Amino acid sequence: MEIIHVSAECYPVAKAGGLGDVVGALPKYQTKLGHVAKVVMPMYRTKFLYDNDWELVHEGGAWLGGTWFKYAVIKEKTNKLGFDLYLVDVNGLLDREKIYGYDDDTERFLSFQIAVVSWLNEWGHMPDVVHVHDYHAGLIPFFMKYAYGFENLRSVTTVLTIHNAQYQGWMGWNKRHLLPAFDDWKSGMLDWADMINPLASGVKCADKVTTVSPSYMEELRFAANGLESLFEYERGKCVGILNGIDNEVWNPAKDPLLHTKYSAKTVVKGKKANKEALAAQYNLDPKKPLFVFIGRLVGEKAAEILPGSIDQSMTMHEQRLNFMMLGSGETRVEAALQSLVDKYPGNYACYIGYNEQLAHQLYAAADFLLMPSRVEPCGLNQMYALRYGTVPMVRNTGGLRDTVIDIGAPNFEGFGLVFNEATAWDLNESINRAMGWYYEKPDILQAARKKMMAIDHSWESSAGAYLNLYAQ
Repeated sequence: MEIIHVSAECYPVAKAGGLGDVVGALPKYQTKLGHVAKVVMPMYRTKFLYDNDWELVHEGGAWLGGTWFKYAVIKEKTNKLGFDLYLVDVNGLLDREKIYGYDDDTERFLSFQIAVVSWLNEWGHMPDVVHVHDYHAGLIPFFMKYAYGFENLRSVTTVLTIHNAQYQGWMGWNKRHLLPAFDDWKSGMLDWADMINPLASGVKCADKVTTVSPSYMEELRFAANGLESLFEYERGKCVGILNGIDNEVWNPAKDPLLHTKYSAKTVVKGKKANKEALAAQYNLDPKKPLFVFIGRLVGEKAAEILPGSIDQSMTMHEQRLNFMMLGSGETRVEAALQSLVDKYPGNYACYIGYNEQLAHQLYAAADFLLMPSRVEPCGLNQMYALRYGTVPMVRNTGGLRDTVIDIGAPNFEGFGLVFNEATAWDLNESINRAMGWYYEKPDILQAARKKMMAIDHSWESSAGAYLNLYAQ
């Protein structure tokens, strides 16, 4: 089977969140299972682009409204990611350093999708599946089925995976002229709430729709940023498949980014050594429990409750604990977190920005990972934490519900700390519980740590689930 993944992100080429991790891993594991999986994404001007060798495989042109644009497709020569990687370049639109955040993002991702479909339409053979990810590629199923000029693609199966339904790519109907010509009778396949909605269109037009966890699939019928009735109507073709993690990248026994490598057998000594190294670098006390947050500082992650919660916990526990934050996002949240550095020297550290190596080191050094998310379609951080023997502290939502069992479950069979509301109160209560386990029940906590490191969240089973879906 030949599968074409189309995405705005793919680790390590360009990544802003979990989407990049998924698209960087799923095709590799599908290839290992004997299939031909390829990734097509925009040619951002990133370090990966300049550090690797490429070959030109196609040049073409297409219309974006009344503007004719030329595009080029290049391929990474060595197959170093474990699958064929193709980058699409459109001068003036895709030749940027950042993935998102430009005023012309609508035009940028439209040109990308039009170029991809135009290129695929010229292939001498057809792939079995075109698998698109999130709204940035959400119009491709519509173009393949209903836009003029792409008749060769009519019979190709399409699958849409929704990594986060909060972002839908809305655009007014005044942008209609930017789309390839299509049958006007099919306009309803683009429309939602009197706007062109790429995510809604993908849900309507794709042959199958997946979300990145079973619980998130159910949640979308009740909380989907306006698309609730659509998910209810299309539920027959929708399925939740839990994301996996790349065990080759996320393996504390082999991770080259760690100060000290360790396994489940050496987890106590290994985590102690990594905490000591991190503490020395960031002026923390290695003898105290370490709580970390890794992620985007935005409302979906409930990041704004972190400063107040940290403040309260420091007071309540008389600074017998350490916190370290890694992330970027809303300016006011960044400032509030940064302001705590001077207030709690020796107990608190903050890194504003993205740092892949530091993220690995935090998973290895931390005792507890904070995830108070309001929205978490799947969540990979809690799986990384489990893999590194770090106790995830999560809100009971989305994929967090599917992957973390509270340590206080019957007979202490769980391995995490679960709370219900994305509030400072609930987070602080969970921190209080964590401190109790750390100081009062360390034997149970260590047993849970070894248990969580044995959990298999690798991509093998998830990749197989996608292949079974394609076969349907």
